[in-house]
Amino acid sequence: MNRDNHYEAAFEAYLRSRPVPYVAVDEARRSLLGNGTSIKSLDFIVSSPARPTWLVDVKGRRFPSGDQQKQYWKNWSTRDDLQSLARWEVLFGGGFCGLFVFAYNILGNRAPLPTDQLFEHRRRLYGFVAVRLSDYTAHARQISPSWDTVAMPTAEFRRLARPMWELLGLGDGANP
Repeated sequence: MNRDNHYEAAFEAYLRSRPVPYVAVDEARRSLLGNGTSIKSLDFIVSSPARPTWLVDVKGRRFPSGDQQKQYWKNWSTRDDLQSLARWEVLFGGGFCGLFVFAYNILGNRAPLPTDQLFEHRRRLYGFVAVRLSDYTAHARQISPSWDTVAMPTAEFRRLARPMWELLGLGDGANP
């Protein structure tokens, strides 16, 4: 994880506040596989009782976003993000599941989660929603060939994304 990235720092603070067992991964360099192939690093490995262990890639987005801040539910990612997270799933094996956590920095009067489920960190407000890699990959559509980015259609993303507290089995998600 990159502690200079406010989205990742907020997610780590969120996990600590619960408390949830996790490992923050040093992503200063891409990881090398045994055959010399590089792979994008994860941000976190997050454990939760009676659930898979989550291999987490945090995606920081503003809510809303855009020039006039009228775009909600931005969920783009790069194809490299999908491929790397899929490789980590294979390397870790059964019981581990790739997860994109969209850390939305709330900028307006709308939010992706109810107010009592938002998290404040360093005077910023965040909503953490997550989608399994398998769901994201099944519904992702290319949005920019030159940037090699993909995104889920908003309706599918809203249907499949879950509040992070739900995937961690943390009761009703209200802040402690």
